[in-house]
Order: sequence, then C-alpha cells, then structure tokens
Amino acid sequence: MFVDSHCHLDRLDLSAHAGDLNAALEAARARRVRQFLAIAVTLDDVPALAELARRQPDVTISAGIHPMQVLEEEPDIEAIKEVAETHEVVAIGETGLDYHYDRVPRERQQERFANQLIAARELELPVIVHTREAKEDALALIREHSDPRVGGVLHCFTEDIDMAREAVRLGFYISLSGIITFHSAGKLRELAARLPLDRLLIETDSPYLAPVPHRGKPNEPQWVVEVAEAIAKERAISVDEVAMQTTANFYRLFRQAVPQAPESLRQALAGAGLV
Repeated sequence: MFVDSHCHLDRLDLSAHAGDLNAALEAARARRVRQFLAIAVTLDDVPALAELARRQPDVTISAGIHPMQVLEEEPDIEAIKEVAETHEVVAIGETGLDYHYDRVPRERQQERFANQLIAARELELPVIVHTREAKEDALALIREHSDPRVGGVLHCFTEDIDMAREAVRLGFYISLSGIITFHSAGKLRELAARLPLDRLLIETDSPYLAPVPHRGKPNEPQWVVEVAEAIAKERAISVDEVAMQTTANFYRLFRQAVPQAPESLRQALAGAGLV
C-alpha cells in the first residue's frame, strides 16, 4: 500500500471527479493508496478537516499555520494546543519558514514556527515543516524547540543533502513530492538515492506540483504512486519496496494514525516493533 503523507484535501480541484471528493479518494484507493494525511494551513481549516476525517476512516489530519498565511492575530501556544487536542490531530503543521516571498515578515514567521514547535513538543506530536530558502534559521529553530524523540518531517523537500542529513540527525524524516519527477530535479533525485530509505516519506502536496506525466494538471492523491516509482528507479529497487518502507515510516512517525491503518498492517507493524 501507499500513503499520501501530505495532501490538501480541502483545496483539491475536483473537476475531473464531478466535484466529488470521495471519487478522487476512490481513484487513489484503486491504486493502493490506503492512507491520507490532510494538512491544515490555518487553525480555521481544522474543524472542516476533522469533519471530513469522520466521514473518511482512512483520512487523518493536522493542525497548523503555514508561514505564508497573513493573520490579523497570531494564535499563541495554548490556542494551537487546544485546537489540536479538540480535533484529535496526528501532527502539528504545516508550519515552518519561507523566505522566497515577503508577505509575512521573517521575524513573525520565526515566532509562529517556534510556537508550533513548542506546541508539538508539549503534545508529543510530530511537526510538519515547510522550508524554503531558510535553511539555517529553520534548522536552528528545530534544534532549539523540537523533541528528537518525537521528530517530524521536512515536507516537499527541495533543499540540499546537508540539510536533509542534519534534519535526520535531529529526528526528522524527509518527504519527497512530484518535484522529483521534474526534468530539472536531478539533484533531488540524487538525494533520493543517497538518503536512508527508512527516513523517506512520499507525498503529493496536492493540488500542487503534479508529477510527470501529469504536469500542468491539478495534482491528486492517486499520483503519489508516481513519486514512489521515481524513488524506486533512482534506487534501483522495486516500487513495492518503496511503498512498504515509506508506509512503515509514516506510521512510525505519525503514531496517532496507527488506528486508521488496515488491521493486517497494524499487526505487521506491531510484530516488527515499529508501533
């Protein structure tokens, strides 16, 4: 089975599925995608995502504030924790730093990121990190505020291998998206071949960043399979091996999602001592 470890189900373009989210999920399930982590980019997103998860047993959710969200008032640590606990999320995020644009001042991004790292640490939940052109500051805040025993993931990773290795040392996973299939992404493919497979996750970040051969279309959770295929090709291993290991990695990191895993997988994870 495959897991889409990062998708924005409340933002999908459903025109290819007659406006039906369940049809989009069924298309993914038909390709053996059996778990979806739906990502919040503001705390206001979380109640609707929680309702979606109640209707879809294979959907779990996060609670967080994206670094590029412009807010009139910043939620404090207790507000973040309250939303996360009320809606039984499996992770904090998407949070992080993005210095490519200047919509949100860097100092505010850093404070926002630190608050979410602290909330995640106190709740013992992994953190989902967006980082762009902010390598040193992102790593510094992770070192200062995260718990390596709980860790997190650098999602949709596009930075260099040195950052990836340092993140792994700090207890984090590296998640690769459809970008790995882009013709210009040679360095990212090299990274996919060199990092430990037991520290990799796969994602779509849908509706963004559709992989080859679907570029130009709105991305969908079903195309996480193309990401796994690209990793398998670079590592000269089978797609099934990538699927199996990245699925185990997902549940090892997002332990609160284990109850949503298929029964046979839960038994296998328990037997291997992974959960």
